[in-house]
Amino acid sequence: MTASHLTLITGASRGLGRAMAEQLLQAGHMVLGISRRQEPQLAELAHKAGAELIQWEQDLSDPVAASARLSAWLKTLDGRRFDSVTLINNAGTVGNPAPLASAVEAELSLALRIGLEAPMLLTAAFLGATREWRGARKVLNISSGLGRNAMGSQAPYCAAKAGMDHFSRAVALEEAHAPNGARIVSLAPGIVDTDMQVQLRSASAEKFPDRTRFVSMKEEGRLDSPATAADKVLKYLAREDFGRNPVADVRDPA
Repeated sequence: MTASHLTLITGASRGLGRAMAEQLLQAGHMVLGISRRQEPQLAELAHKAGAELIQWEQDLSDPVAASARLSAWLKTLDGRRFDSVTLINNAGTVGNPAPLASAVEAELSLALRIGLEAPMLLTAAFLGATREWRGARKVLNISSGLGRNAMGSQAPYCAAKAGMDHFSRAVALEEAHAPNGARIVSLAPGIVDTDMQVQLRSASAEKFPDRTRFVSMKEEGRLDSPATAADKVLKYLAREDFGRNPVADVRDPA
């Protein structure tokens, strides 16, 4: 039986998610990318690396359908094949920064479905479907400093990331007592120059007073590239102590 590693990534078509997918494919992982669109360049990279890539076009604003699809797919696989299986909940949205009093109801609901409900449902599906697999099981939730330090005009994003942190704590307690229990970490990846950062820098200064802070970080070169951030995140994922602290920061010492 050939030893192999399976990694599932949401939001794999751009930004940090895409960078992680690229690096995992180059390392020979089998990758399932779950995004709103397929990315031909990822398929080309997988072919060159001799790695297996599956890409799903899946709208995470319907998390019940997404989790059902994931559960069904995982149950078609032979869990004896893999030395490790990892779910990376990376997808999220900052929406249009604005005070909660002026939030658009549909946008507020969307941010919470994608940022919190989808990761919870996908994690539940993943844990249930891989319960009897032989390999190491991990869940990596991509969190944010804004889940731990509030910011005005970002209530949905702050709430989603804070919820992600706390459900990770709860699941860590559950899995600690399960046979081959999964290790779970909600990890802040540092400050990454992604489309979300562009969106924050482009926001209305009137509705988002902290806009100038994000502009300054860009101008002062304090942002990691997606590739640099992905390297740090994946190194944390590979640490021996992964899961010891269910809420962590990529900059935490080993």
